[in-house]
Amino acid sequence: MKLYVISDTHGAIEKALKIYGTLDAIDLIIHLGDVERDARRISKITGKTVISVQGNNESASSQENFHVLETEYGNLLLTHGHMDGVKAGLHGLLYRAQELDCKAVLFGHTHIPLFTESRGIYFLNPGSLSIPMDGTAGSYAIVNTSKDDFSASIVYYEI
Repeated sequence: MKLYVISDTHGAIEKALKIYGTLDAIDLIIHLGDVERDARRISKITGKTVISVQGNNESASSQENFHVLETEYGNLLLTHGHMDGVKAGLHGLLYRAQELDCKAVLFGHTHIPLFTESRGIYFLNPGSLSIPMDGTAGSYAIVNTSKDDFSASIVYYEI
């Protein structure tokens, strides 16, 4: 399965749409929050299924605001991350992933891209295309899953 993963668009979806137009064989688009209506707009324009979660700018105050995506590799936890304290580290996400039997966590909120592994669980933050906090023009991620593999690439937007 091939996933196009974005987060923290905050109403500005132009870059996300432009990038989508250059991608081949995307199975799903994942939008990790802030702003969920952006996900609906992207789905309507592209005609592609978009799985999204709410972020902190959408009154998402419940710990239950997440989605578990079943893939051939295993379960992937999709969340914005603000309720799990991602700005202070990955511990909250690690525990939630373990509780939900997830092999990877895809999250946003920090606007800074990250791809790492801890205790056998992958953690991926695609960063933000709209309001990047890492000094770049923005970023997104491409995830590929198979029965035996999870791979991800953070891709930086080029002006």
